[in-house]
Amino acid sequence: MTGKYRGQLSKSRRWVVKVGSSLVTDDGRGLNESLIASWAEQIFHLRQSGVEVVLVSSGAVAEGIKRMGWDERPKELHRLQAAAAVGQMGLIRAYESSFRKYQIQTAQILLTHDDLVDRRRYLNARSTLLSLLGMGVVPVVNENDTVVVDELRFGDNDTLAALVGNLVGADAVVLLTDQSGMYEDDPRRNPNAAFIYECCAGDAGLERMASGGGVGKLGRGGMLTKVRAAEKAARSGALTLIASGRESGILQRALAGERVGTLLIPSKEPIAARKCWMADHMQLKGRLMLDDGAVRGVLHGGRSLLSAGVVSADGAFGRGDLVACCDASGKEFARGLVNYAVDEVDKIKGLSADKIESGLGYVDEEELIHRDNLVLM
Repeated sequence: MTGKYRGQLSKSRRWVVKVGSSLVTDDGRGLNESLIASWAEQIFHLRQSGVEVVLVSSGAVAEGIKRMGWDERPKELHRLQAAAAVGQMGLIRAYESSFRKYQIQTAQILLTHDDLVDRRRYLNARSTLLSLLGMGVVPVVNENDTVVVDELRFGDNDTLAALVGNLVGADAVVLLTDQSGMYEDDPRRNPNAAFIYECCAGDAGLERMASGGGVGKLGRGGMLTKVRAAEKAARSGALTLIASGRESGILQRALAGERVGTLLIPSKEPIAARKCWMADHMQLKGRLMLDDGAVRGVLHGGRSLLSAGVVSADGAFGRGDLVACCDASGKEFARGLVNYAVDEVDKIKGLSADKIESGLGYVDEEELIHRDNLVLM
């Protein structure tokens, strides 16, 4: 497995590289210009080897906090947004200056979750990013912390990197952190913890192993967010590498096939881009609890979801919204675009398709969720 997938990483030709706040801002002491310069040089060499790179960078809020002279990350949204606005100026200046030494143009892209939920804006963002890559430009992507509100937040830039990877069809998502990779236990508590060199994204034990890591005071992420980001990246077939951004030449070494960091490998066949968008970009508006027969039909039979298999519905969803499909234990196993609003589902749950009209007085669709609009999780 090791040689095969490290070799696959070496042959990949489109990467999303994410760097975290603690690296970018030298643990809050100010922009780490020497590290930023090092990443620019490494990305220059990647491009010389034929690899296109989208850079996802945290650090705007942390840099703003430092510039404003605050001792800790504020809790008030308006102060966080102000810090992001101040910090973004310095962050982009540092990247532009570093890449200019190699005659590489950069472009600033600020996204909110709302930009990727809307299908039209999603496609526009994709076209812009692909156009920039085609022109030889390195896009520098960050969440638009200046305007985003909690309900429209990606949550962390690991997630953003994975979603950008899906957006541009990346072969690999590289998450640079202040750790060398993942361990089977927290190495701060257990010095004998084994290092994980390769594992399947979505492996049942990964979240348990990752949950022992903390979240830095400057950022919102942690090892757990990286594991979950890898699951999202895997939906479109991308490899995810978690590695230390402080190690010399880490990106070139990874491209050369060196056994660095933790490589998380897709365990399933990639799904269509539209279904990736449904699964990871759209926001859930509710959930459906299904009986065992409906679960088997959707999960193993490749069938559409019919109203007869629905036990209950909750949420505030309307026609065309994204809902979770859950088994009897409440575990989500699929998502889909529903053809009826929640109040309508309450009236037709448990009814066969030929009884929908008697339950509602009309029929919009025979299926509650058509198979083409279902994605397994």
